[in-house]
Amino acid sequence: MSIIEQTVDEPIDGLVATPEFEAANEAQQRRRGFLMALPAFAYLILFFAVPLVIVIVYSFATRNRFGGTDLNGWNLESYRGLGDDLVRQILVRSVVLAAITTVICLLIAYPFAYYMSTRRPAVRNLMLVGVMIPFWTNFLVRNYAWYVILGTDGPFSQVTEFVGIGETRLLFTQTAVVMGLVYGFLPFMILPLYAAIERIDGRLLEASRDLYANGFQSFRHVLLPLSMPGVIAGSILVFIPSLGAYVTPEILGGAKTTLLGSYIVTQFLSARNMPFGASLSTVLMIVMLTATLVYFRKGGRTL
Repeated sequence: MSIIEQTVDEPIDGLVATPEFEAANEAQQRRRGFLMALPAFAYLILFFAVPLVIVIVYSFATRNRFGGTDLNGWNLESYRGLGDDLVRQILVRSVVLAAITTVICLLIAYPFAYYMSTRRPAVRNLMLVGVMIPFWTNFLVRNYAWYVILGTDGPFSQVTEFVGIGETRLLFTQTAVVMGLVYGFLPFMILPLYAAIERIDGRLLEASRDLYANGFQSFRHVLLPLSMPGVIAGSILVFIPSLGAYVTPEILGGAKTTLLGSYIVTQFLSARNMPFGASLSTVLMIVMLTATLVYFRKGGRTL
């Protein structure tokens, strides 16, 4: 009898592949997988879940008159403070700057990712290394480099003075914050777009041109829909950290461009209003979680 003709009920090396045996084997594999993943579970619980629960608990606490936090009387007072005019202004400013950053990153990254995906492997790998090079330098150092570049004595202002435009004051403005955010988060837009565009069959674009579609029509009806998972992933990866950015607004923005991340830090360290800072953090985490769920529903499965 051949191996193909052998049924599952016949003995194989002294064992019988019964349903009970298969169930026991699957249970053993699950236990082995759980034990292998146990260190990762412990790390996530200790350094992610526990701090998250603490922040949520503090958001319902009460700030006493001595600047401390009272965990006994839970209430929604901190969440009611989210409707203040100052908070709304900071929230709107943060959302607008994060949206502008996302759009600029998309406009820059899409043609770059398309060009990179159509090059031969050697050039493609070299361009990928170029995209990853900023990650080799500390994020704080890169922001201080922009501090020097955009300063009144920096090279940017010197160039504008040389061509006759005059001294340019970009530092401590919203423009400087957007430039710093675009520089910092541009790779997070390029890499998902490249991963999505690189998988697209080029013959589909050739077929659209054979059907008398011009370049814009091919992009609109073929390339853009097929690369939409990368657009969604890159937009979320840029918008979420831009919304809660702290380092870049603090260094390049100044007091007039306070964003949500800086305001949260101020509540914890300067104002000593931990319940209000925790409520802001909780709302920000809910926004991030919602954006992540949208990504998985709309584009994450096909990326």
